[in-house]
Amino acid sequence: MNLATIILFVYNRPWHLQQTLKALKQNTLAEKSELFIYSDGNKDNTDEAKVLEVRRFIHDFRGFKSLKIIENDKNLGLAKSVIEGVSEVLSTNDKVIVLEDDIITVPSFLTFMNNALEYYQNNKNIFSISGYTYPINIPASYREEVFISYRSSSWGWATWKDRWEKTDWEVKDFNIFVKDKNAQRLFNRAGEDYTPMLYSQMRNEIDSWAIRWAYSHFRNNGYCLFPTKPLCENIGTDSSGTHSANTGKFDVTLQNVGEQIKLTEELEINEEIVQNIRKFFHPSVFRRMLNTFKGL
Repeated sequence: MNLATIILFVYNRPWHLQQTLKALKQNTLAEKSELFIYSDGNKDNTDEAKVLEVRRFIHDFRGFKSLKIIENDKNLGLAKSVIEGVSEVLSTNDKVIVLEDDIITVPSFLTFMNNALEYYQNNKNIFSISGYTYPINIPASYREEVFISYRSSSWGWATWKDRWEKTDWEVKDFNIFVKDKNAQRLFNRAGEDYTPMLYSQMRNEIDSWAIRWAYSHFRNNGYCLFPTKPLCENIGTDSSGTHSANTGKFDVTLQNVGEQIKLTEELEINEEIVQNIRKFFHPSVFRRMLNTFKGL
């Protein structure tokens, strides 16, 4: 198997990064995989020491077939870092596995991701692969070990060059989208937070690569594929990250089952799973009122 290149984006969280790399190194395929680490520059003097600590750690790290470190002199921010970094690696590779510095993986994570990338390579409806699974109820009647979703994930994910290159990061058709209530309804099959997030992105209220990547799934009739049992988790929902709040909502129990997960070609949307994801991301009363005020 031609293994996917791994990309890891890091900034100023040395403790989280150490946990991430320690877990990733324990993966079965780690020593056979190429790893690119993109280290963002500090915003000001307040985080310079942490950035330098992170860089000392990654330069001393071993455990992969090869390691390439790209250090940015300036602070690009996560969105620009991910878009430029993934695009750069995919300019010479066909597929990638992407992590940030707060994702803990089980030892079979890389095995599942590589197996899924190879298995679904020619299925153009599968736009990305996720190693994380939202803590929702999977119906007892659902017999498959993977499912497809309108919603994508940015916590331990993978994709192919031809899918990534379909993304319009400027969202040039946004003015058409805002007038098309049916398109908004379809986009929101992934969750009622999707259209408001895209609005916020286009109004420069947030800086998110993930919502634009999600919109690309929608515009290209693409799905994200998930395992029914999570193979990674986010330890950054502790207010340590730029975009993270302190919450346990997304906590999951990891199971090292990636090597045994059965992949299925003929997958269809399961409406019960869709509704459970929508319920999980259902906006609060305050958020719905705010969205109404904004005309969303």
